[in-house]
Amino acid sequence: VQLVESGGGLVQAGDSLRLSCSVSGRSFSSYALGWFRQAPGKEREFVAAISWSGDTRVYGDSVKGRFTISKDDRKNMLYLQMESMKREDSGIYYCAEHASDVIVEDEVGYGLWGRGTQVTVSS
Repeated sequence: VQLVESGGGLVQAGDSLRLSCSVSGRSFSSYALGWFRQAPGKEREFVAAISWSGDTRVYGDSVKGRFTISKDDRKNMLYLQMESMKREDSGIYYCAEHASDVIVEDEVGYGLWGRGTQVTVSS
């Protein structure tokens, strides 16, 4: 089972970008999914998470109102739509699968991780 992120790149401040995360090897499990990011020299930061049903979505304070997490169960895809991007949004973005359907705003319980995709926002 693998999670593979894609869609990263170089954008300017104020631009939009959509990240994708594919799950290969099996269908989505009945667990919550999340996005995290890590900037150079900083700890990995919670960005957003979505419950298995999709009914509950939680966002980190720094991205509320600008980012939207979603998923397509038929395609086994997780997405992160990023709007009004800022330089501080730069970093490596990781998707992760939690070991339960409980949304947790830190790394605890996320047992499956992708390798990440680089996002760079220039001013």
